Amino acid sequence: MISMKNLNKIYKSGAVEVHALKDINLEIEYGEFIAIMGHSGSGKSTLMNIIGCLDRPTSGQYLLEDIELSEQKPDELSLIRSKKIGFVFQSFNLIPRTTVFKNVELPMIYAKIKSSLRKQRALELLDKVGLSDRVTHLPNELSGGQKQRVAIARALANNPPIILADEPTGNLDSKSSLDIMELFINLHKEGCSIILVTHEPEIAEFANRVIVFKDGMIIEDRKKEGVSYDVV
Repeated sequence: MISMKNLNKIYKSGAVEVHALKDINLEIEYGEFIAIMGHSGSGKSTLMNIIGCLDRPTSGQYLLEDIELSEQKPDELSLIRSKKIGFVFQSFNLIPRTTVFKNVELPMIYAKIKSSLRKQRALELLDKVGLSDRVTHLPNELSGGQKQRVAIARALANNPPIILADEPTGNLDSKSSLDIMELFINLHKEGCSIILVTHEPEIAEFANRVIVFKDGMIIEDRKKEGVSYDVV
């Protein structure tokens, strides 16, 4: 699904160069649940931005479903993002003056899906994340955990094969964090490929593969057998 070969990312600030990613070689298969860990500045967020087609590598190759992304124009990258990737962020990134329903519907509007299908899909997704009774609420009327549920429903709107989650439990209490992880577990069981950035070891334990970054390099990549999905 994802293939990176000798991938580098260098940021320039005046005469200073920051080597954010150094010769990354990485293969990710369909249906994996991956946790990416590392201290601030280790390269994990840069990697996520490149995976999500929000940034381009300085050198090296990135294939997403056999598409060479360095050859794609900005509008082509936008289309790939819309169809193949759902994003979940630590800060939720909901539109504050727009209802829960409209927030979930928005990606489908950009994808030019018919109104009747958008409505049906949005309601189904809100039911899936346990918010069918919050359809007309605004984000400021929700708890942090509920906001993240809306964000997950929105990420699923166009039925992408990949969910990228950047510190999705970072702003949540322990109970809400476990509720959100239960949602991710169920999505993974249904076939979603999930790539999750976290600094919390207890959250990473839910994944079946853990990749650790340090100074722009992968220093650990371990697969786990028999992962427990007990979140109670």
